[in-house]
Amino acid sequence: MKPDCVIRALSALAQEHRLAAFRLLVQAGEQGVAAGVLAEKLDVPPSSMSFHLAQLANAGLVTQRRESRSIIYSADYAAMNSLMGYLTENCCGGISCSENAECFPSSQRKSA
Repeated sequence: MKPDCVIRALSALAQEHRLAAFRLLVQAGEQGVAAGVLAEKLDVPPSSMSFHLAQLANAGLVTQRRESRSIIYSADYAAMNSLMGYLTENCCGGISCSENAECFPSSQRKSA
């Protein structure tokens, strides 16, 4: 992933409502969620939700499709995984995270 794409994605997520919407979309899976439902769940006006979703889409983190009169948004898991891969690429001094217990939160570390 190119640094400019990483910056755009992180910038899009660096806002409370966009981060919450993205997390809901990740939880929803591939079927996605209608924009109106997201606005209701997050208690955000529909026009504001549209703005936030456009920012996430512009950053390449979500996809959209039309179903009847609704626009359904879904998390782009490939983009999310690329972002996570970029952020952890050089973690642990180049040692694979699966081989290094220090990479995991203390609750997930394998006991020695």
